[in-house]
Order: sequence, then structure tokens, then C-alpha cells
Amino acid sequence: MQSDNKDNSAGRVVGDLKKDILQGFFAPGEKLAMARLKARYNVGVSPLREALSQLLIEQLVVVENQRGFRVHPISKEEMLDIYQTRARIEALCVGLAVDQGDDEWEASILAAAHKMHKFSSAMEADPQEWERRHHEFHSAIVAGCNSPTLLAVRRSLYEKASRYRNLWLTDNMQQTDFFDANRKEHDLLTDALLKRDRDTACQLIEHHLLSPSKALLASQIIPDKTV
Repeated sequence: MQSDNKDNSAGRVVGDLKKDILQGFFAPGEKLAMARLKARYNVGVSPLREALSQLLIEQLVVVENQRGFRVHPISKEEMLDIYQTRARIEALCVGLAVDQGDDEWEASILAAAHKMHKFSSAMEADPQEWERRHHEFHSAIVAGCNSPTLLAVRRSLYEKASRYRNLWLTDNMQQTDFFDANRKEHDLLTDALLKRDRDTACQLIEHHLLSPSKALLASQIIPDKTV
């Protein structure tokens, strides 16, 4: 029973700490002091070390010799690499989904698109809820590819990209022009997918996923070099 409790604590901390890093509660490069982590997650050192070791593998934290852990730093170079790779992987998933997706895949896309658009007017009040629905929409699109390996790679890239996207969202939720354009891109993408227009869908998803990287570069909130 004690072993189960220990495993549950470590698993919970991994999820909670990852969420805090991805959403920016802990800033890029910030030192993750054990005392602060123990107080925030109400666990001992052992589950925390297990969680940090897992997030080290996922490249969300870095370790310093004899100096503990820090949140993985950010840079324009890394951001562009993540977004460009993610766009290619997502296009590959979308192409396979168009070829293999069934009626349930189409229905899941329509349902996720409806839920996302229904919340659009409230995104300023709750950006994380909008992000959750946005994630569900993109997950529904690629689900039809039927490749667990590709989806695992895609999920890792999505998480890494979300750190950068959340930095931008925090300061730009009131820019309605960007979100109007974003919604139109979602509508065009949905239409192409339901028509089984493979080439158009792949082109649209690559453009859609690279757009935030351009906005991030223009915002100048990400340093040129790793910090």
C-alpha cells in the first residue's frame, strides 16, 4: 500500500509540475527550489525527485551539477526548431488521417470544432480553457492517422510548443484580429478535412502551425540566445 501511495504521489506531481511549467507558473530558466516545490505540491523530496527526473527526460527541466534543477530555458532558435518540426509532423499525421479516418473521425472533428468556436467569445476571460478546447480540436484532427508512435512524437512537440504559445497568449489575448484569422483557418481546415482534400489540408495545417512562431518572433518576448 505504501508503494502504491508513493507511485500515486510521484505521478500526480509529474502532472501538476508539468502543467505549471507549460502554463508559465514557473518561468523559463527559473530555479526549482525543493522547499518551494514541497510546499506547493504537499509531497516529500522522493516523489519530487522522481517527477523532476521524468521531466528531465521530457526536456522540460534541466539539471545543474550539485545545484539542483531549473526550468528548461527558451530561445528563438529552439522555438523555431520546435514549430517547424511540429508543422511537418502534424501535416504527416493529417495526411494519414485523411486517408484512413472513418465517419467517427469526421464526427469528432465537427464536435471539437463546435466546442472550440462556442468558447471563442470568452477566451479573454479564460485563456487556458480556450487552449484546452483548441488542443482537443487539433487532437481530433490527427487521431485518424492510427499511428501511436507518430501521435506520441506529436504530443511531445505540442507540449514543448505550448510553453512558447502561452507566453504570447498571456500578453495578446485582446488582439481580436489574430483570433479572427485563427478561427477562419480552423474553418478552412475543417472543410478541407471533411472533403478529404489531402493536399489542401496538409498545406493549411503547416501554415496554421507556423503562424504563431511568426507572431512570437515579432513580439520580441523571446531572447535570441538561450536563457
